[in-house]
Amino acid sequence: MFDKASSVIKDASKLTFDYVPVDLINRETEMSMLEMLMRPVVENASSETAFVTGNVGAGKTATVKRFCMNMADYCGRNNIPFGYVLVNCRQRNTDSSVLIQLIRYFDPEFPDKGFAPADMLQILRRHIVKSHKRFLIVLDEADSLIQRGSTDLIYQFTRFSDAETTRVSLSLILISQQYMMDRLDTASISTFKRSNTVRFRRYTKEDLRTIVESRAKMAIIDGCYEEDILDFIADIASETSDARCAIELLDRSARIAESRGASAITGEDVRESKNMMIGLVDAEKLVALGKSRLLVLLAIARCIRHKVYVTMAAAEKTYAVVCEEYEVEAKKHTRVWSLVTELEKKGMIKTFKRTEPGERGGAVLYISLPDIPAEMLAKKIETVLEELSDEL
Repeated sequence: MFDKASSVIKDASKLTFDYVPVDLINRETEMSMLEMLMRPVVENASSETAFVTGNVGAGKTATVKRFCMNMADYCGRNNIPFGYVLVNCRQRNTDSSVLIQLIRYFDPEFPDKGFAPADMLQILRRHIVKSHKRFLIVLDEADSLIQRGSTDLIYQFTRFSDAETTRVSLSLILISQQYMMDRLDTASISTFKRSNTVRFRRYTKEDLRTIVESRAKMAIIDGCYEEDILDFIADIASETSDARCAIELLDRSARIAESRGASAITGEDVRESKNMMIGLVDAEKLVALGKSRLLVLLAIARCIRHKVYVTMAAAEKTYAVVCEEYEVEAKKHTRVWSLVTELEKKGMIKTFKRTEPGERGGAVLYISLPDIPAEMLAKKIETVLEELSDEL
């Protein structure tokens, strides 16, 4: 059953969200800020804090994971006792469940029940003291915890050794999509410091293109994708600036190509992949376009079926054939151009201009169909047009 050799994917692990590359794309500034904030932990065994915020898919978790891995590697090479635990607060959204995961770093057999949070805090403290480690806690998706009112646990972490004579090095990094500093109590904010915030900027389309290319080189067999496939994936993911979306599109597209026995990823595979992630274009939405736009969209769908992008000129040639098929007079170039513009405004297609070598008259307009496989869309439009045939 699983004996058949992969025809497209050479290392699927490089397409998972758990994989953390050694080199992260355009996150050097954020890594440097984390290093600056956590340097006293390594040098003086002090306790430090950082708040990491940014949009979905901005690389926050991956960057913090890589930072922690690099920090652990440095400490190991320099005989500095260090340990860290990353807790996903969407999965563990109570004080008790967070503390259980932290204690299990030291005691894997620690029970699920039987201890109050205050008791577990003392148990955790004893483990850290006994280990002599500089201990770093990362609370990922911390907003899930804070929104449930668990600000006291964060306060306890920031003041972990205040009431004790034995010094403890416990540092804390919070990761959140939303800026949550104003949701903390005054005491926690005074410890956290607003200047300790590391803000992640959105990925640009160029960043996403580089990320997809890097993952493709690691995960996909050479020769199983063209450069324009990577451009197409980056173009789709740039709508939300989401690196996770880009990686998932590459992963799904490769799996779709393999499932149909192909030796390379096509534009249709990418469109089907996005359709699986976002959902189908329903008939009601197509009917609302009106017959003129539908005929242009059908021409684009047919023309682009085996391609990633098509030129406006190629789409117009197919449009003329479609109009002849449906016994409708084809619109003039200017009107077709305006219909293409309207389709883009409605989110059905995307366009861009590119200067071609030796091309007279300036840049060439290219059209892409990002949301649904062309063949599937063509069939849906044909069905709608049949129902509207009396009006045509």
